[in-house]
Amino acid sequence: MALIRATCSDCGDVELRSRDLRVRTCIDTAEATYLFRCPVCRMIEVRAAEDHVVDVLLAAGVQSEDWLLPAELHEVHQGESIDHDDVLDFHHLLSTPDWYTTLTTMTDR
Repeated sequence: MALIRATCSDCGDVELRSRDLRVRTCIDTAEATYLFRCPVCRMIEVRAAEDHVVDVLLAAGVQSEDWLLPAELHEVHQGESIDHDDVLDFHHLLSTPDWYTTLTTMTDR
């Protein structure tokens, strides 16, 4: 099993085995990252990985996984975006006794 040196943002350089890292590649964007848990502070570190870094890590036996962007990013949204004021208005509405009736009236179109 290969010994790999990585850098923890708190602890500096640490040595890991290939089983301690994982390469993740987004199928939609082809962007890759690698992640590991620092053996010193136990924090999870995630780093962007260029193609040559991915190639080296995979050649060293690091496991890889593919993932997709959430489907919601591809949905067509109608109307304006929800902003902070909308959230506050909704919060206020929920504190009124007739909130459910008000909501059903607003959505029965």
